[in-house]
Formats: sequence, C-alpha cells, structure tokens
Amino acid sequence: MTQPAETRRERAARRAGEFPPPPEPLPVPVIDSHTHLDLTVAEPSAPGRAAGDPVAALLAQAAAVGVDRLVQVGVDLDSSRWGADLAARVPAVVATVALHPNEAPRLADLDEALRAIESLAAVDAVRGVGETGLDHFRTGPDGRAAQQASFRAHIAIAKRYGKPLVIHDRDAHADVLRVLDAEGAPETVVMHCFSGDAEFAAECVRRGFVLSFAGTVTFGNAAGLRAAAAVTPVDQLLVETDAPYLTPVPHRGRPNASYLVPHTVRTLAEVTGTGLDELCAAISATGDRVFGPWAGR
Repeated sequence: MTQPAETRRERAARRAGEFPPPPEPLPVPVIDSHTHLDLTVAEPSAPGRAAGDPVAALLAQAAAVGVDRLVQVGVDLDSSRWGADLAARVPAVVATVALHPNEAPRLADLDEALRAIESLAAVDAVRGVGETGLDHFRTGPDGRAAQQASFRAHIAIAKRYGKPLVIHDRDAHADVLRVLDAEGAPETVVMHCFSGDAEFAAECVRRGFVLSFAGTVTFGNAAGLRAAAAVTPVDQLLVETDAPYLTPVPHRGRPNASYLVPHTVRTLAEVTGTGLDELCAAISATGDRVFGPWAGR
C-alpha cells in the first residue's frame, strides 16, 4: 500500500469521487498483482455496494476488461485474515499476508503478530508474504529497528514456506537491498509499486527480482519510472493497481480498482516498445509463475 504521489487534495477527491468508466478491454487477460479489495469495497461509490456484494461486482468489472486474476494483499492481521478467507472461497483471488512496514512499530507484541502471520502463510490460498519491507517516509528513525526486525522475519517466513516475498520500498532502496543481501533473498521477490530509477531497476533485474508497476508510471511527472520500466525485461514485469490508491491517468485523483489496470498496461506497452498482445501474455505468464497455480486455469 504505497501512496508516493497522491497529494492531500487528490486523496480528498478520491474519497468524494465516483469510480471512473471502464477502459477498452485488453486483448489477453492479465493479473492485478497487488490490490486491497477490503479498502476498495469501503469506498463510498464502490460498485455493488447497494446490492450488498461489492467484491463480486469489482471482480466482474475487472474480468470484463481482461483482468481475470487478483492478488489481495494483507497489511495487518485483520486484512491478512480477510484476504486468506476470501482467497479460499473465490477462485479469481489469491492472497498475501504480512504486517506493513509502518504497522510493525505500532504493535505492542510484534513477535505474537508475526507468529499469526506465519500461521496464515501456511494456507494454500495464501500465495505470498507481503507487503513487507522498509518505509523511511512515514516511519522515522525511532521505528526503524522494529521495521527491520519485521522485514527479516517476513523474509524467513517466505523462505520457510517457499512463497514469493512482496516488498514495500519507500525511500529505502539501499537499505532494502542491504537487508535482503544479509538475510538471503527468497527465490522469488516482487518489488511492489516499483518507485526507483532506471539504475535501481537494473540492479533489481540483475538480482532476478520481479518489478511491479502501478498507475504511477502513467503520471506526467514519472519519467524516471518510465525509464525504469524500459530497462525491465517483460518476463520480470508485473502490473498492479494498489487500489484504491494510485489511480492511473486519465483518472488520477478518483478511486482506483482492478478494472483500471488496462490504462497502466497500455502505458507499459508504449514504454517497453512491446506489442500489447505480447506484453499482456508475458504479464499473465509471470503472474502464473509467481502466484499460481490459479483455480480453473
């Protein structure tokens, strides 16, 4: 859950706004590799709220434009449990579980919370550990020891259960790599809402990490992100919403949801010089490789 480019005014507009209209469907279905359905359904204008089933409405809306699989991401115990339960019931959804880096310093008993996350990580419908990592923007020096301890524990959990590690990295690129090097990275690492430049992207690519790009890559002031995407091989690239945040252009400032992924995919196709069909197929294959197998596929 990363909000590096959303201003206070945009957050207010998003909370008060309506969800945008659907984009043109993608030619090949893709995955939304990082979303927060629990937060999206809480939006005042969430589709399906009046009918009492906003999750089903959001999934149907996403599938209609070629986003047929979603990764529901946990940020605390409540959201991790909610996601694990949803993924066990809904074939189009898998879950990840974790304590967000900014959550760790707030907990009275971090060890107890980590034990609960580890028990959830053993569930089959839970396909990743995250979002975990480091955040030097919202957590100051006093909380960084707890953040790093939590990060190290999540790395160990991911390796113990053979599941991908989903990393939140905000203003902490060098320290994230330092901790991963010290602990030994899991076989699969996903850099959620990639926020670095081309040099950092190349370093992550060299290490075999998967880079997931959110709607921020469509923003007018995101030339550095587009340069990072341009140096990322298509088989190490994923796309995400981080919904309900980071709504892509042309709807920046309004609520986000998985059905808006096509805007970001089309930007990535332009930036990488890849045909839309080819890029969608690559994103789909990477999603299956990282988070699969998916029920019914």
